[in-house]
Amino acid sequence: MADIVLATLNARFWHSSFGLRYLLANMGELAPATVIQEFGVNDRPVDIISTILAAQPRIVGIGVYIWNVEATTHLVADLKRVRPDICVVLGGPEVSYETEAQSIVGLADYVITGEADMEFAALCRRLLTDPPEATLPLCDSSEALTDAAGPHVIHAAVPSLDEVRMPYDLYSDDDIAHRVIYVEVSRGCPFTCEFCLSSLDIPVRLFDADEFLKAMQSLLDRGVRSFKFVDRTFNLNMRVSRSILQFFLDRCELGLFLHFEMIPDRLPDSLRELIVQFPQGVLQFEIGVQTFNQEVGELISRQQDNDKLIDNFRFLRQESGVHIHADLIIGLPGETVESFAAGFDRLVELNPQEIQVGILKRLKGTPVTRHDAAWQMVYSAQPPFEILSNRLIDFETMHRLRRFARFWDLVANSGNFVYSCPLIWQGRNSAFDSFLEFSDWLFDVEQRSFNISLIQLAERLFQSLSVHQPEEHVAATIWRDYVSAGRKDKPHFLRGFDLMPPHEAVAKESRQQSRQTRHVR
Repeated sequence: MADIVLATLNARFWHSSFGLRYLLANMGELAPATVIQEFGVNDRPVDIISTILAAQPRIVGIGVYIWNVEATTHLVADLKRVRPDICVVLGGPEVSYETEAQSIVGLADYVITGEADMEFAALCRRLLTDPPEATLPLCDSSEALTDAAGPHVIHAAVPSLDEVRMPYDLYSDDDIAHRVIYVEVSRGCPFTCEFCLSSLDIPVRLFDADEFLKAMQSLLDRGVRSFKFVDRTFNLNMRVSRSILQFFLDRCELGLFLHFEMIPDRLPDSLRELIVQFPQGVLQFEIGVQTFNQEVGELISRQQDNDKLIDNFRFLRQESGVHIHADLIIGLPGETVESFAAGFDRLVELNPQEIQVGILKRLKGTPVTRHDAAWQMVYSAQPPFEILSNRLIDFETMHRLRRFARFWDLVANSGNFVYSCPLIWQGRNSAFDSFLEFSDWLFDVEQRSFNISLIQLAERLFQSLSVHQPEEHVAATIWRDYVSAGRKDKPHFLRGFDLMPPHEAVAKESRQQSRQTRHVR
């Protein structure tokens, strides 16, 4: 039994809700009466409600995000039908902006916008008094809006991170064994990119670095080896960035994996000298390039030195073992197909391990909406609110690019076709044009972009490449990819070729990777 249930619907089973753990960590004397219940977006609402009600709560706090808002709306509607007496409190980025226009908000009793670390506990204290006093402002810095026909909306003040208790001891042994472990040493972003919610979160605030590293040591002692930093700008404060990198570098023998979001044009020598000391595969940098078009960057208030970005990419690929996950966005105002293609080709030349081709989303509260009229920006009304068309790219072309992004994920980013994929544009002028041609052909053949098996994809790749390249070379390259992942069965479309036995191919691959690793180090 618990007076308070903290719940959310995660996008994947292995995800963990960082926000709920922060709320529980800061519940104070109410912590013993509070439990976290995590579900998946594909779980049935009736099953979720049954689990929630089994705890016999008086208050249910629910985290709402762009990936779960539809399912959460159904959940809240049914929960209030079954138990209208339970107080439902919503929070999270999806309900923190344009709140009054959302149907899910009308179903709830309270909404807390912004960072609710301290405000949720304060609200629960009010609600659990007898009689409840929650309609009163919770503190001088909060603004409570009361509407007789709707919920109370509480705009939480930005908390000082000195007051926020870090939640890392709330990761259970099961979390450590099966879920992503999220951590952060800072909140906020100094930049004003109009498509991003972080542009509203200024200035950057830091947790105490010594206390943070003590918490990281505790997680290491409990067996955590993979850390995903959610800081929007990890390489902003050099002193803090260096101290964290040095901390993990000193413990690399444990076998670590560290994910950071990095500013693309900020990688001074003080960081480079640490980065090159990490073994290959320990560091993964998510680097938001978004666009190479300077005019588009200025239009959306994005500051980026492309020359420094290129230099940093070359350093990371040629002199370090960092795995680079780079982001580009389709559909930005002012970006033509030709402009995006030029940026894509430029990024392919820089050779990051992954290029995430994203479709522009209309995130609530972001100032990118100021371009809607001038650039005729048309977004889907359904989550994740992706752009459908704009003044420069019509719907059919945008949808074609959406398929391009999907197939790029399946072929280039999956890791299943590391050697085969570059054959698509080998000897041609444009990687973008070549892959778009392949994408169009693949869709024409399959008539779908989902539920294509690996064997089907490999066969289609073989068929496409063999039109312009020797079949033997294509077959050997696809086989090299196929066995490098540990597979030994020969696909039916390769059985007519004299290919290297799997164990020899794997041994050859291992030797090549060893030589590459020695070169990187």
